Amino acid sequence: MSPAARPVSELADRLEEVVGARVDEDLLLRAVTHRSYSYENDDAPHNERLEFLGDSVLGLVVTNHLYRSNPDLPEGELAKLRSAVVSARALGGEAGRLELGSYFRLGRGEEGSGGRQKNSILADAVEAVIGAVYLSVGLEAATTVVHHLLDELMERSQTMGAALDWKTSLQELGSARGLGLPEYRITDSGPDHAKVFEATALLGGEPVGTGTGRTKKAAEMMAAEAAWEHLNPQGDAGEDGGAPAASSEVA
Repeated sequence: MSPAARPVSELADRLEEVVGARVDEDLLLRAVTHRSYSYENDDAPHNERLEFLGDSVLGLVVTNHLYRSNPDLPEGELAKLRSAVVSARALGGEAGRLELGSYFRLGRGEEGSGGRQKNSILADAVEAVIGAVYLSVGLEAATTVVHHLLDELMERSQTMGAALDWKTSLQELGSARGLGLPEYRITDSGPDHAKVFEATALLGGEPVGTGTGRTKKAAEMMAAEAAWEHLNPQGDAGEDGGAPAASSEVA
């Protein structure tokens, strides 16, 4: 275990306070084990399967809440709200409620490059923990964890402006400045079962932002966000559009 990692029993204690039941510590240990640690430690079980499960549980809980809380919103607007809440940036920002970064088991490279603070790793761990709670003590408890982490964000999401859809916001910004439509250049790395995609956003043929993700769509969204903030660093409102202050709260 990384010398900086806290014992997972403390995470189990925190979750027990939230859900009123003890979450299996072996599942939690897997939930905070990054694949980089697994590669360096005889293929120890890592969190990607739990992440896959937790992503579905998270999507169900968030979609149900937004659907019931916004009876007049059309499907497209509900989809934007959901995307804002479950994005890597948003989930990573809320991981601090459980201090998840302090429990990570990381490989040496990720440890040395600040992996405990990376939104992508934090977001994956949030989903993996939700998956562990679901397997250990059921859907009701997992729902409670999701609400504990994300209720405030779900409320803020309704005023997040540009952050609801960074690709559309970048397209509008490029049009307003006469730069044309954004294009995205995609590369990938890693084995087939664990690919990482990197997207570069281009406006007028010039690179203006990069981002990474587990899917091409996620990488493009991160690149669009980086490009929008690069071109509009003050977040000024006006003809270019501007992200409200709420978006900075989930950085």
